[in-house]
Amino acid sequence: MEIGLSVEAENRIGVLHKITGIIVELGGNIVYTQQFIKDDDIGFIYMEIENIDDLEELKNKLSKLSCVKSFEIHNTLKKVFGKRVIIIGGGVQVAEVARGAISEADRHNIRGERISVDTLPVVGEDNLAEAVRAVANLPRVGILVLAGSLMGGKITEAIKELKEKTNIPVISLKMFGSVPKVADLVVGDPLQAGVLAVMAIAETAKFDINRVKGREL
Repeated sequence: MEIGLSVEAENRIGVLHKITGIIVELGGNIVYTQQFIKDDDIGFIYMEIENIDDLEELKNKLSKLSCVKSFEIHNTLKKVFGKRVIIIGGGVQVAEVARGAISEADRHNIRGERISVDTLPVVGEDNLAEAVRAVANLPRVGILVLAGSLMGGKITEAIKELKEKTNIPVISLKMFGSVPKVADLVVGDPLQAGVLAVMAIAETAKFDINRVKGREL
């Protein structure tokens, strides 16, 4: 069983070490973590942890740390938000892809799945290439959709790098440039692209993107 742990603690050296020490002591394994500073004095720590059987002991030990201001044990972000559809690009195409993806995700989430949709409207070759590369470092990404009318050059190279590092499939709209040539699937209709992106990662769908890889729809 995986749990989510959110902690607000003092922003000082050694705090993270103390918290992770408790987790290790209880046999827990941290599978994902994120930290940031809320203000000068308080830091926020989020962890997804597996293999902790005694949650009461975890609560007891955390409550005894003077550096911990508050904490909460809850469902993981993976369970709450599920797999992510990432849509990157510019213009009205991004909105249309998102509309298709949200509509289809709603249909599957009603059945008990968890699929969320993230959009990044951005223009410029450097900005788009940077965004594509950053997808490799995002948690829970199920699929990437590139929406626009012209993409190539550095963006194409960024997609190649993403494919070398991850197994994240890439859908491209039908557009000018070399991006469609390196995408797993090219779709002419933005609305349909959003629908297919969700179907490709939904457990309750029968669409297998590997069967149409390299094709244009």
